Amino acid sequence: MKLATLCYVQRPGQTLMLHRVKKAHDMHAGKWNGLGGKLHPGETPEECAIREVYEESGLRCRNPEWRGFLTFPAFDGFEDWYVWLFRIREWEGELIDSPEGRLAWIDNEHLFDLPLWEGDRVFLRWLLQDDRFFSAKFVYQEGRFLRYEAVFYGPGGQMVREARGRDELPFLAEPSGAGPPGQVAEGFRDEDGRCWICGARPIQRHCRIVCPACGFTRDCSDP
Repeated sequence: MKLATLCYVQRPGQTLMLHRVKKAHDMHAGKWNGLGGKLHPGETPEECAIREVYEESGLRCRNPEWRGFLTFPAFDGFEDWYVWLFRIREWEGELIDSPEGRLAWIDNEHLFDLPLWEGDRVFLRWLLQDDRFFSAKFVYQEGRFLRYEAVFYGPGGQMVREARGRDELPFLAEPSGAGPPGQVAEGFRDEDGRCWICGARPIQRHCRIVCPACGFTRDCSDP
């Protein structure tokens, strides 16, 4: 089994996301993820979350909020993955050039326009919209999401169970806007007007520049 953390660093209205496009033979290649990784021997999940966020982003976080526990049976086709899910709203520092991929602050309203794992589209809604703690199992087969089972815990210890198959989730039929994985521009180049995250052609909406391929958004005044 694999023991890991998954962390979503947030600031008002935005979430820090990582576009996995740098590592060879990465099973997450082309996907946008939160930050995190495997626990070291003797490490608590909270210690792992703080360390992984720093290593992958350069940000020093405090008080990671444990929001849920995720189980992925045979996620890579071989091993079960058990993941502590954290939300992080207390942090400081400047972003680095991450060795894991391209970092970007994504408007929360555009998170679901990104090419995400389909199960992520489920639990990210819980993370953004619901303060209940949850434990959930997400079942994949050969990389395709099939179903989930979840238990939600209320403040008084109440338990609510929920289970859905992929076909019961209409939002999974929505286009993700995913472009070809791995096509990443080194920077935003005004001379050819391409997205600085995925290299696609962005569009301008009022005072914002929005990439329809990866969902990245920036103000026109940003450098």
